[in-house]
Amino acid sequence: MSVEERLVELGLELPPAPSAVAVYRPALMVGDLCYTSGHLPVNVDGSLHLGCVGRDADQEAGYAAAKQAGLAILSTLKAQLGSLDRVARIIKLFGMVNCTPEFTAQPAVVNGCSELMREVFGEEIGVGTRSAVGVAALPLGVIVEIEAIVEIKS
Repeated sequence: MSVEERLVELGLELPPAPSAVAVYRPALMVGDLCYTSGHLPVNVDGSLHLGCVGRDADQEAGYAAAKQAGLAILSTLKAQLGSLDRVARIIKLFGMVNCTPEFTAQPAVVNGCSELMREVFGEEIGVGTRSAVGVAALPLGVIVEIEAIVEIKS
């Protein structure tokens, strides 16, 4: 089963691949690695998941936002690679959570993206290393921003 068929089976829809809105590339290939820029939690209709976890959003809203950021990463990878079947391994996810200083469950929020990658690619390919940190603010007031390093099949 192809990765795209797996997305359909899971009932997941990719948002449009984001375009650069400043001086950067959404993804960059270096050898057999693809580095993505930070991705925001954008929905299929272009709306964003906004808020600060611990103040005006809860952990579950953060988790949903992280999953949506993961779908945006997959959209960028598909646009860059032509097919998600070229993904050999998720090497690293780096998740930033817009949260209050008292909120300390950033890993539980970023699990939204990590668990998505595992669901889509399976345990061996979809689970890599990860960092999850809390920050005071993110672009446009979004809940999360996530970037990835992905190994690509030649």
